[in-house]
Amino acid sequence: MIDTFLFFCLCSWNLAGVFGVDAVQSVSVTEGDSVSLNVTDVQTNDEIEWRFGGLLIAEINRKNKKSTFYNDSADGRFRDRLKLDQTGSLFITNTRTTDSGLYKVSSSTRNTLPNTFNLSVYAHLPVPVITRDFLHCSSSSSSSSSSSSSSCSLLCSVVNVCHVTLSWYKGNSLLSSISVSDLSISLSLPLEVEYQEKNSYSCVINNLIRNQTRHLNICQLCPPCADCICCCDTFEAVIRLVIAAVVEVAAVAVLVYDIRSTRSEQHGRD
Repeated sequence: MIDTFLFFCLCSWNLAGVFGVDAVQSVSVTEGDSVSLNVTDVQTNDEIEWRFGGLLIAEINRKNKKSTFYNDSADGRFRDRLKLDQTGSLFITNTRTTDSGLYKVSSSTRNTLPNTFNLSVYAHLPVPVITRDFLHCSSSSSSSSSSSSSSCSLLCSVVNVCHVTLSWYKGNSLLSSISVSDLSISLSLPLEVEYQEKNSYSCVINNLIRNQTRHLNICQLCPPCADCICCCDTFEAVIRLVIAAVVEVAAVAVLVYDIRSTRSEQHGRD
């Protein structure tokens, strides 16, 4: 019984090749890159045609090595961006997101496999933006402990994206994520952190081939309130001290100038 089933499957697979059931190869690139859709096992005298969504966009006669491109096909989107080499492989330069779709290649002998390509062209990923959702200190304490903690709410956002996932990470550990598929929309993902924490946080946007990361600076985005503790780096602390000193010196200088001006006026009246 098992032998009969295996024989049936093998015959079905062979018949699929005979009757030209298409194999599909997925290809992914970033917008602006060039891509090559390669064909193999082509006979010397083959005539090869390329179609996008059923529309003829290019063909080549390998016997006389003549290539033809249909620039007005598919709304002219491929004008001056297609190339064919002598194997019949198709090259698309300066790819656009509108180039995404099914590309089918056929030859006079039907020996080319795979003969259908599913091309996905992804837009460039923006770098996520981290902002304060609202600035406040919320002290919380438990009955078992007298210690309290203060937190800051943050928001990581990206605009005009599709086919991406937006995620918050604490170190290398995933905290939360949100995804979008077809529509080009804006995404936002909240995060609440404690001022006392010294962990590293990052917001990451990614698709199937690329990612962009924004690291969180808690001290910069969440200045501590009166009852909050925030361990900023030494350089920032020094800068704050210098600024405070400059302000104090300026205030003293103004005060001295006022006193001298008042005394000069009094002497002038005397």
